[in-house]
Amino acid sequence: MRRSAEMQGAGSSAVRLLLLSCCVCAAAGYPFRTPLDLDVTPRVTVLSSGLQGCRRFQSSAANYSTMLLEADSERLYFGARGAVIALNASDISASSALTIEWEASPEQKRQCLLKGKDNKTECFNHIRFLQRFNSTHLYMCGTNAFRPLCAYIDEERFVMSSQPEEGRDKCPYGPTTGYTALIIDQQMYTASQYEFRSFPDIRRNSPSPTLKTEDAPTRWLNEADFVGSALVRESVSSSTGDDDKIYYFFTEKSQEQTTTYSHSRVARVARVCKGDRGGRLTLQKRWTSFLKARLTCSLPEYDFHFNMLRSVFVMPGRTPQDTLFYGIFGLEWKNVKASAVCRFSLTEVQEAFQGPYMENQDSGSKWKEYTGKIPDPRPGSCITDSLRARDINISTSLPDDVLNFVRRHPLMSQQVQPTDKRPLLFRRTTDYTHMAVHTIQGLDGLTYHILYMGTDEGWLHKAVEIEGQLHIIEEFQIFEEPQPVNNLLLSEKQMSVYVGSPSGVVQLPLSNCQRYTSCYDCIFARDPHCAWNGAHCVDVMAQTNRSTLIQDIQQGSRGCENTQEDVMVRSRSVRVGDDVLLQCELSSNLATPVWTLDGSELQGYGLHSGFRTGTDGLLIIEARQDQSGLYTCYAVENKIKREPSHPTRPLSSPTQICSPPRNMEAMYLSLITILGGLCVVLTVVLVYVGFCLRVGNRGKYSLRAAASAYPNNKRQNRNRKQHRNSAHMELKTISSHCNGNGICNGGSKQHNGEIQDGGFLQIVPGEAHLTPNKEPPPPAPPLPPTPQHSSPECVFPNGLSATLPSVLRRMNGNNYVLLRQSESENTSPLCYSFAEELNRMLEKRKHTQLTPRPDESSV
Repeated sequence: MRRSAEMQGAGSSAVRLLLLSCCVCAAAGYPFRTPLDLDVTPRVTVLSSGLQGCRRFQSSAANYSTMLLEADSERLYFGARGAVIALNASDISASSALTIEWEASPEQKRQCLLKGKDNKTECFNHIRFLQRFNSTHLYMCGTNAFRPLCAYIDEERFVMSSQPEEGRDKCPYGPTTGYTALIIDQQMYTASQYEFRSFPDIRRNSPSPTLKTEDAPTRWLNEADFVGSALVRESVSSSTGDDDKIYYFFTEKSQEQTTTYSHSRVARVARVCKGDRGGRLTLQKRWTSFLKARLTCSLPEYDFHFNMLRSVFVMPGRTPQDTLFYGIFGLEWKNVKASAVCRFSLTEVQEAFQGPYMENQDSGSKWKEYTGKIPDPRPGSCITDSLRARDINISTSLPDDVLNFVRRHPLMSQQVQPTDKRPLLFRRTTDYTHMAVHTIQGLDGLTYHILYMGTDEGWLHKAVEIEGQLHIIEEFQIFEEPQPVNNLLLSEKQMSVYVGSPSGVVQLPLSNCQRYTSCYDCIFARDPHCAWNGAHCVDVMAQTNRSTLIQDIQQGSRGCENTQEDVMVRSRSVRVGDDVLLQCELSSNLATPVWTLDGSELQGYGLHSGFRTGTDGLLIIEARQDQSGLYTCYAVENKIKREPSHPTRPLSSPTQICSPPRNMEAMYLSLITILGGLCVVLTVVLVYVGFCLRVGNRGKYSLRAAASAYPNNKRQNRNRKQHRNSAHMELKTISSHCNGNGICNGGSKQHNGEIQDGGFLQIVPGEAHLTPNKEPPPPAPPLPPTPQHSSPECVFPNGLSATLPSVLRRMNGNNYVLLRQSESENTSPLCYSFAEELNRMLEKRKHTQLTPRPDESSV
């Protein structure tokens, strides 16, 4: 029996080693290794059940993708499938919603089906455009089951004020076609692939003059997929008499010829002048100011190039020149989830449009930089004071050689680089879909940009930009059922963020400072909205007197040195040989647990150390007498080690990690080969170990609850019998509160020297000494019933006791399957420990034939 138990222990150790090796190889073989300072982890995770101040709206409509916020009237408009809805912006869950039903006719749906379209997604009227037209009316356009229509809305009565009009030049045919549109001075500027077989186009629609992009002899747009557009009024305070410009953002098929790397699709920014009227003969009814340049969002040193532009947000500045463009980028590989956020300045974009041009001598070759003579005035420029001085007051007065050059050279050679030449953020395993940004001034006098980013699975990330990097403050699970975020809007007046999705609309507060219940949690969050007032974490915007508030956005560590936290105490008795988990569930994903035993930090958590550490706490394996003591869990975050009732002190800097190899493909192939070989070896070893365990089926392994005081004489007798076979010790546990403090506190406190139960754990030695038994031991009790007749509360067919743990958790980084102990003390006296059962078997071995049972201890 001893040999089979040893074989089982050795087999378990071998399995743990192989599992650890496979997990390490799998992690290394993941097709991304990124700079640690960019692959940011959200500090706090909030599930949908924990959302505070959340309001929701749902109706019979679906696909809430188009949003319009009117701050003055406190109206929030949503365009959905077959309906336009007006909500109260202060509370979208209120019953005052107004609806305009606008469904496609049955005949049009039938025609849509005849075109081979999907009658579950495409053959409906999806509202793709909804904006203000003038002071009294809104304007909307819908796909109308692949026959677009547009109509005006009387805002006051919220009804259609006219019959729908033709919309095929203003709205795409399908619900998912890339599309962007603006109404500027009652003129509509759109960009999309309008008809099924048409080329993508940027247009200015009625009233005249209507303009569009050129498609011959040089096609200006190459399978473009538009994601956004913006008006920048560069004429305001312009010293040159410049014109306003409309910027378009899209992804298209690549045209460049480069020697470094090549991609089939690239991100672009294009611009046209608002006052453009086209050419007189050359480029008649075509843009004379259309130019485009490449947007780069990459890490060349790591061979990461994010070419797919998913969304863009335009952040106006104090002057037009201070305008910023935030973009969400993805990888070209469709089966890999990853996102990057890059920020561009208007100055960088303007410099690209003032740089050299690209040309294509032969339609079958790639584009390369143009080195010839450039006509005067500069092709693609807007009308300025210098041109007006030469009697060129309108684009129709431009010379033909300038217009011919524009026709053949729409692409610029200089690429637009992001701020600091690198992304603000990179997230693997996350696909961001939309974002919104607003600014706020911190208590330090600096202006901070706060980003709200929605994902394809219904999560919302709140981040703050600090010195060119993003710190993700929180992540919220907006929807229990995974679904993409279709749109985002911010309202500083309502202090709300609005999220549109296929199933409904959600309203959340811009901040939720009361979530942080301690000074350190409030400071560690680094949220510009929040500050500590000495007793609570409060919203800065709601405070008139800010002189006493504490906030540290830059470092997230200063201001709480003199604060103290209560120490929570809890005790537990554990038998020698049992496994026990000391819980230390940290509220912050960025905090690291550090454990001490009697004031000395635990060093090493190897296979033979007797300890395992993870995100849930410290696991003591087969507890020994010499492991008794006072266990303390500290939370380390932002280089601060938080000690209960003591000032904080900084820790040393983390160890740096080497950069990945440059030859990524060779590394992937090698790692895949190694991983495959390890899996084959693991399979063989598991089969062998399983065979050995079945042969030695009398060696059992079970986890039992802590040995508290038993309430009846039967349990006391069991304790006396067990005392003859193994030593005893008592584990008391103490830690700090976890909920919102970054350090694990439990639900009990020490008052007047008394310990109240509840909370998380730490250990103090030995008060559970048993009274020696002076009476002769009672005779051995009868054998327990066979498995077929055992009580379900006692022994299961697999030999495990009824006090088996109820929760399976994987310890972080140790690949150890942890069975959490049940704290129930209502265990039947017929349930015996393994040691007791072994002793009884030895006493009865001459009189009883043991019945083997299947061994399932390697769960």
